[in-house]
Amino acid sequence: MTQTAPDLSFASLPLPPALLQGVDALGYQQLTPVQAQALPAILDGRDVIAQAPTGSGKTAAFGLGLLSRIEPARIQTQALVLCPTRELADQVGRQLRKLALGIPNLKVSVLCGGMALGPQLASLETHDPQVVVGTPGRLQELLRRKALHLRGVRTLVLDEADRMLDMGFEEPIREIVGKTPKERQSLLFSATFPDAIRTLANAMLRDPLEVTVGAAESQAPIQQFFYEVEPARKTPLLAALLLEFRPESCVVFCNMRRDTEEVVTSLEHYGFTALALHGDMEQRDRDEILLRFANRSCSVLVASDVAARGLDVDDLAAVVNYELPTDADTYVHRIGRTGRAGKTGLALSLCAPREVARAKAIEEHTGIQLEWRRATPLAGKAAGVKPAAMVTLRIDAGRTDKLRPGDIVGALTGDAGLPVAAIGKIDVFATRSYVAIARDKAAAALTRLREGKIKGRRFRINRI
Repeated sequence: MTQTAPDLSFASLPLPPALLQGVDALGYQQLTPVQAQALPAILDGRDVIAQAPTGSGKTAAFGLGLLSRIEPARIQTQALVLCPTRELADQVGRQLRKLALGIPNLKVSVLCGGMALGPQLASLETHDPQVVVGTPGRLQELLRRKALHLRGVRTLVLDEADRMLDMGFEEPIREIVGKTPKERQSLLFSATFPDAIRTLANAMLRDPLEVTVGAAESQAPIQQFFYEVEPARKTPLLAALLLEFRPESCVVFCNMRRDTEEVVTSLEHYGFTALALHGDMEQRDRDEILLRFANRSCSVLVASDVAARGLDVDDLAAVVNYELPTDADTYVHRIGRTGRAGKTGLALSLCAPREVARAKAIEEHTGIQLEWRRATPLAGKAAGVKPAAMVTLRIDAGRTDKLRPGDIVGALTGDAGLPVAAIGKIDVFATRSYVAIARDKAAAALTRLREGKIKGRRFRINRI
């Protein structure tokens, strides 16, 4: 059944003091609708199936639930979270570690494809993590190598289950779940509830509480405008709308992978800083594109639905549907990425004549009368297009070289002579680091860094 969210605070829940430390550190006070509806039942040990959009607070809902059941002294995997993409798994892993701030000696392992297998095997051989977050393909491989042991799992979470099925992970999911105890607690979170999700839930959950949270309950207001346009004029209209609304950051959703590349080529021709993101890319390329979008080195990201999962941008100014999705739930999920952090969102939809029926289905599903507008597609070249504010430099050194963000800032403000205000987001990984530099200072920064040193050493540095 669907529950109405009571007005609850985290302090009113039966959470152990160690978890309240993590809640306080993250600044959480009032529960979001999905947390208020699902968390009491989760803490009570019930299975839950929840329909909730991205940004609704679902990670904290299942995270607090699974962490409340962990026995840190028991060196055995007790909680398992399945995610569709490495990006989402990384996000979930980070949030679980923050929530578990007050739990000593807790090992949370993120196990995904697109990362070296050797270090993951070595970590599992050292001792089992109490919490595992991972993607189905890699978890399946680790199980078959007998490196991952799930007989002690108390809580199983399927996060963004609809996308895992879209990506063809049903068979691996069933194999992995089959290795867990039958008396476990199971939690399923999904942005949409197609029949395949119902079937999966019926097979894996026992008498679940059903929770539904709409985008409207967790978002600020989103302005939604629809434009009817012939297919051949979609890209010139997209360029015109980007010039009209001038969003600082925008995700353009395409239904087909090939469309993402074609739209990016056209937008670049008009002068926009655009990048494509789709599922056929190498993991490192995907990671760098997401990073450049998050650090404002790219202002327009043209993506497929599956590839955009894991996109972690709190302040997304606009979402564009280059083509309407075939189901209304996906539309709601797409536009739910804008209008966060208390800001009004913007969603623009380009609708070919053959897509009008989809628009009507969205209207019926959301109960909101669609606002149709007219706009003139761009003719000829674009004038006044502002490129992305930042440029990203890649440094071929990272944590294994003992490099820290402060070292990079020191080199840029010292030898490179940059003002601190010209330095944007810095990301340091195991063997690579990335720093966003104000566009007008990027060339000088690159030259001076190549000529100088970071932490007394020379590293290869490139603009990407």
